[in-house]
Amino acid sequence: MRLKLVPSKTNWDFFGKAKLTLGLSLVLIVVGFASFMIQGLNYGIDFRGGTTIRTESTQPVDVSAYRGALEPLGLGDISITEVFDPTFEADQNVAMIRIEAQEGDESVAVETVNAVEDALRAIVPDIKFPSVESVGPKVSGELIKTAAIAVVLAIAAVLIYIWLRFEWQFAVGAVAALVHDVVLTMGVFSELQIKFDLAIIAALLTIVGYSLNDTVVVFDRVRENLRKYKKKDLKEVLNISINETLSRTVMTSVTTLLALISLFILGGDVIRGFVFAMIWGVIVGTYSSVFVASAILLYLGVKRDWSKPDANAGNQYANIDA
Repeated sequence: MRLKLVPSKTNWDFFGKAKLTLGLSLVLIVVGFASFMIQGLNYGIDFRGGTTIRTESTQPVDVSAYRGALEPLGLGDISITEVFDPTFEADQNVAMIRIEAQEGDESVAVETVNAVEDALRAIVPDIKFPSVESVGPKVSGELIKTAAIAVVLAIAAVLIYIWLRFEWQFAVGAVAALVHDVVLTMGVFSELQIKFDLAIIAALLTIVGYSLNDTVVVFDRVRENLRKYKKKDLKEVLNISINETLSRTVMTSVTTLLALISLFILGGDVIRGFVFAMIWGVIVGTYSSVFVASAILLYLGVKRDWSKPDANAGNQYANIDA
């Protein structure tokens, strides 16, 4: 007996409460935007500047012990990551320690670095510090700009891709869903003040790809059904298409969430922010593919032009006259 999260055949009306679902999305976007404007994001070291210290020792890296040794120093945001590399020698254990720049300083002071090294030597006598690198505010500002440009360019590329593959109405719906997902993800990070660093930018770009994949699957079925059901109105065709792809959409989302939740629980602090962003992104991405992208497509309308004699006339769409 096969597990079915959704019945094989469903006939649910996804647009009966379209005003409610779009209204909910709009409220969440406004709340997220307001939170971003009022309290901003809790930027990590990547965006605020700081110092990275590389450590090497013959003893295995104990992240909790390292963190416990540094906690009394009161240095604020500290990130400790064990580094694995197959080229390392068997007795070489490497960690990267990142310390945020203290208020009013360009980078972490030499005295602070020395205090960190002394604290770690107290628990690991043979520890070495082969490199110390600092990231200043100027570089951090450039990283913020570059990250924002990366997200905008990804969404613009999606707009062009969908426009070429389908029609502009489909492109507008898909991009609106992507903007919805990115804004809500940044909004929840601002509201909960979860650390926002380059790993979260990577998560945002991954969310864009995941949400787009879901949206394209639905839109592909819509295009097929527009040719198949020539006499049905657009709302009915959209409902049929979403119902036909619902089992695949839910199964993909649930299996992805199972893996992400496992990583969130067992993966440790280093990747927890990234995994949280992915979990949230999968949820809102699945929601937006069904309730945002398709609803906007329904609002804009598509008209099938059956006047052309060629067999591909069913691929042509245009605006519905007001």
